[in-house]
Amino acid sequence: MYRILIVLCVIAALAAIRRITAISDPLKNGPPQLVDLDRRFYDEARITLTHIVPGLLFVVLVPFQFSLSFRNRHLTAHRWIGRTLVGLGLIIGITALFLSRHPIGGALENAAIYFYDSFFLLSLTIAFVHARRREIAVHREWMIRANAILLGIATTRPVMGVFFATSPLTGLTPHQFFGFAFWIGFSLTYITGELWIRHTRAPHSKRALQIAFHD
Repeated sequence: MYRILIVLCVIAALAAIRRITAISDPLKNGPPQLVDLDRRFYDEARITLTHIVPGLLFVVLVPFQFSLSFRNRHLTAHRWIGRTLVGLGLIIGITALFLSRHPIGGALENAAIYFYDSFFLLSLTIAFVHARRREIAVHREWMIRANAILLGIATTRPVMGVFFATSPLTGLTPHQFFGFAFWIGFSLTYITGELWIRHTRAPHSKRALQIAFHD
């Protein structure tokens, strides 16, 4: 499971770097759909960067937070990374609401963003509260939920890739398929996170509740 986390973080980081690069030098020649996407984000450059840069930092730090060996060797660093992730997560979640003012995928994309973004902010807050109370098992579960939701943005990338690749056959435009891609991507990672929580949660065993992602 930890390897899947790494893969999703790499995809999210590459997507963030690509978007940052595109804002400074948007496509002018290329597939019309991609050129239009770059123009949209370029027009919202300030809020896009405020959303993406913390997102890039988030996915760089997350693997350390879920590494059992790192936590055991550097507990203080683990706690500070956790606090940093909460702060970054709040920025990411709040700016996502501003970015969704003019969704490419229309109402369907907006619904996915508002639903999962609200759940992400809620999960992050609950995780922080339980960490402050030293209720580590419950804190861990809510952090997994928060991260599974956030990394849904990585899962949407290959889903969108499939839609883009098949668009000559289907005739679908980003406006038509972005909403479906968002729902599919975020739902897949959220469900995977829930399955992992249940897989590592042994009934009537507090010790099992404290198992973290393994390297």
